[in-house]
Amino acid sequence: MPTELYKEPKLEKFRQVVLRKKPEIKEIVREPTAGGIVFRMTPDQHDIEILLIQDSKDRWTIPKGHIEPGETAKQTAVREIGEESGLKNVDVLTWLGKIHFKYRRLEKLVLMTTQVYLVQSLDKNERPTKEKWMNGIRWFSFADALDAIEYADIEKLMLIAKRKIRSGEY
Repeated sequence: MPTELYKEPKLEKFRQVVLRKKPEIKEIVREPTAGGIVFRMTPDQHDIEILLIQDSKDRWTIPKGHIEPGETAKQTAVREIGEESGLKNVDVLTWLGKIHFKYRRLEKLVLMTTQVYLVQSLDKNERPTKEKWMNGIRWFSFADALDAIEYADIEKLMLIAKRKIRSGEY
C-alpha cells in the first residue's frame, strides 16, 4: 500500500481534532448565588475550623447555590448550607463579599455572582452530611482549609472571615 494513502486518514483526523471549534456563544446568562464560609471553634476555643464540601469534580469549596425567586441572598445561604451539609443550627454573622465566576455551558456564557456570608455553626454535636452529588464534606483546620480551597477569591474571603472571627467584629 502506498505511504500517502496510509497516512492521509491520520492527517485528516488530526485536522478534525485541531480545527474543531467550540459552539458559538449565543446567550449570556446571569446566575445569582449565595453561600457561606461556615466555621466553628475548637473545644478549647483557640482554633477555627472551616466546613468545606468536595464537589463532583473533587474541588473543595464552600456550600453555595442558586437564589430562588422571592428569596434573599442571606436566606439562600442558610438554605444551601442546610441542604448541602445538613447543618441546621447556624447563625449568619455578617456579609463578607461577593465573588464572580464565569464558565461555558454549551452555547451559553454563564456569569455567576456569589454573595458570601460568615456563618457560625452553633451546635458542636451536629454532624455534617453530604448530598449524593458530593464526593466529600468535612471540617478542616483553618490552615488546611486555606490549602484545600480551589478558588483564590474564596481564599481571600476566608482570610477576611478569620480576621472578623478573631476580632469579634461582625
